[in-house]
Amino acid sequence: MTRLWLIRHALVHPDAITFLYGTQDVAVCDVTMAADAHRYQALAARLPRPAKFLVTPLTRTHLTAEALFDAGYPEQDWTVEPGFIEQDFGDWQGVPMQDFSARMGVKKHPFWPVSAAERPPGGESFNEMIRRVGDAMERLVAHTAGDVIIISHGGAIRAACAYALNLDAHQALSLAVDNISLTRLECHGSDWRLLSLNEQL
Repeated sequence: MTRLWLIRHALVHPDAITFLYGTQDVAVCDVTMAADAHRYQALAARLPRPAKFLVTPLTRTHLTAEALFDAGYPEQDWTVEPGFIEQDFGDWQGVPMQDFSARMGVKKHPFWPVSAAERPPGGESFNEMIRRVGDAMERLVAHTAGDVIIISHGGAIRAACAYALNLDAHQALSLAVDNISLTRLECHGSDWRLLSLNEQL
């Protein structure tokens, strides 16, 4: 059995929230990280020990892992796993969020500026992201038993839930996944189940 402990990274800098950043390596909000020290302590105490530790190639996941170590989780080496990176929005990365709400003739998702089936130029659709994250999950469980802590991204965690529960992409984009929240998935053989979603500590 393999248990995945999925944590969304720290809140990004306020300047980054104004545009679609996707796989861009944007800064985190240091002020919010300092104010949330008690939440990192609670999360560090909640996580299993021992566990394999994964991050994505983006700095915001590394800084979140370091914050957990500073909060009391035993420091260890991590593995960088690109399969759990955020959705690649291609040419739309860096576009102001307000530009998406102004688009005409496009079927929008109620909770996300890009619909599930849209493939941004040079990027990937959310449907494609579900397949990519699902492949990473299957590679992981094929070689790892026990607990795996994954510092990831909102989109990737939604995609992981979609893969585990066989949700369609539109449904998955309706899942709430807040910063430094915890989502837990468990794999028994070839079967997945969701243990918790968006835990706030």
